[in-house]
Amino acid sequence: MSKPVLHGISSSRAFRSIWAIEEAGIDYEHVPTSFREDSKQPEYLAVNPNGRIPALVDGDLKLFESMAINMYLARKYAPQLLPGDLEGEALTFQWSVWGISEIEPLQMQIVVQRFFVPDDRKDEKVEQQAARGLQRPLGVLNDHLASGEYLLGDKFMLADLNLAGVMELLNMIQFDLSSWPNVSRWLDACRSRDSYSRAKQVGM
Repeated sequence: MSKPVLHGISSSRAFRSIWAIEEAGIDYEHVPTSFREDSKQPEYLAVNPNGRIPALVDGDLKLFESMAINMYLARKYAPQLLPGDLEGEALTFQWSVWGISEIEPLQMQIVVQRFFVPDDRKDEKVEQQAARGLQRPLGVLNDHLASGEYLLGDKFMLADLNLAGVMELLNMIQFDLSSWPNVSRWLDACRSRDSYSRAKQVGM
């Protein structure tokens, strides 16, 4: 039986799926595909026609989009990461989608300004507005985490991995989370897992 093949590098959005497959603890093949030219080659476009990373090949299945990949990996290889009820699964989807809709666009504005816009074209106001915009969703998350160690209770689950994986960019830009102590505490707990450390070393 062939091993799952995961394309991506840890210094990209693919990190969240690398983390998921490491958390699942299964044997897999890693292809260090970046978001630059190698993701635009015909061989890779046959896997993901969008030319984006990550992408997963498992047998006859070709799958893109990190959240879809992570849900599949959990269901097939790590069911302990998923709640055993419909309501819990719905909350897993909720926090996963919330991360990519409420957090990711704003943090990406800061990342783009810091790392991709030439110095003579940087706009400090864009970064400041994005930082202000993050205050509301971070407040929502901080309030939610006041009642539990993790998103769905007292156990690390896929919802935590998915959302913390999205928020890894905040770690990269060293975003000050001191105003949201529950968020900071939760992220520290998520990042203390061995799977997180292993994922950070994959395909830098």
